[in-house]
Amino acid sequence: MLPSNTILGVFLITQLCVGVTGNSLLFIMYIYTFFFKPHFKKLIDSVSMHLTIVNVLMIIFMLISHIMSFFGVCKFLDDAGCRTVLFIFRVSRGMSISTTSILNTFQVITITPSNSRWAWLKPKLSKLTWSSLICSWLINLLIYAYMIPIVIAKTNSTHFGIGYVNPYCQNKHFGEQNSGSFLIVIFIYDFFYVAIMMWTSLYMVTVLYRHRKRVQHLHSTSLSSQPSPERKASHNILLLVICFVFIYWLNNFITLSGVYVQVKIPNWDGINAIVATCYTTICPFLLKNNKLVLHFTSSLPERRMACFQSALRG
Repeated sequence: MLPSNTILGVFLITQLCVGVTGNSLLFIMYIYTFFFKPHFKKLIDSVSMHLTIVNVLMIIFMLISHIMSFFGVCKFLDDAGCRTVLFIFRVSRGMSISTTSILNTFQVITITPSNSRWAWLKPKLSKLTWSSLICSWLINLLIYAYMIPIVIAKTNSTHFGIGYVNPYCQNKHFGEQNSGSFLIVIFIYDFFYVAIMMWTSLYMVTVLYRHRKRVQHLHSTSLSSQPSPERKASHNILLLVICFVFIYWLNNFITLSGVYVQVKIPNWDGINAIVATCYTTICPFLLKNNKLVLHFTSSLPERRMACFQSALRG
C-alpha cells in the first residue's frame, strides 16, 4: 500500500496540472478574443482574465512546495524563500476572493433596472471596477506585509503548542499567542468580500426571478415544461456561490484548527492545501459555465424592452 504522503503528493500534482491548465487555457481564450475578435471583448472579460492570473499564482505557490515536501524534499527553502512563497500565496488568495466578489458586483450593476437606486453606477462601471481591483491589491499587500518578519523556514524541532507551521514555514516565535489580532484582520477582510458575493448573488437570483415572472405569460404552453433561461442562470449563480462559500469556510476551519490545536496532525496542512486551491482549480470550468449567466444578464435590458413591446401589442 502506498504511504499517505505519496497519495497526497500524487493528488496535489493532479490538482496542480488541472488548475494551471484550466486557468491558462481560459486566459489564452480571453487573450485570443482581445487581439483577434476585439468586437466581442467586454470589460467583464478583463476581470475574469485577472482572476485566472491570481488563480494560477495561488495554485503554484501553494501546491509546489507541498508536493516537494510530500515526496521527501526537506528544508528546500530558507527564510527568504519561505517568506516569499507564503506571502505570494496569501496575497493571491486574498485577490482571488476579492476579484470573485468584484466580478459578482459587476454583474449586479449590469442587470440593475434603470429605475433602481444603483443605476447611477452603470456609467462609472469601468472606473469603479479597476479602482476596486487596485485597492484590493494595495490592501492585500499591506495586510500580508506584516507576515513577512514573523515567519521563518521550518526548523527540526518538535512543534507542540499554538502556532502556524507547514512543511516549509513556521512562526518565528512558535507557541506564543501573538497572532490573534492579525488573524482577526484577515478574517474581517475576507468576510467583507464573501458577504458582498453572497448579497450580490442573492440579488441577481431575485432579479432573474422577477424577470421570469414578468415574461412568463409570453412563453407558450408547449415550452412551459422546459427550464427557462432565468432558471438556468439562477441555478448557475447559486451553484457558484454555494461552492465558493463552502470551500472558503472549510479552508478557514482547517487553517484555524492547524494553528490552535496543541498537537499538530500529520498531513493536516496537505489536506488544507487541497481545500484552499479547490475552488481556484475548478474556477475556469465554473467561469466557462457562467457564460450562460453573463450572456443572459447582459441582455436583460433588451429582454425587458421586448416584454414591454409584446405587452403593448397584446
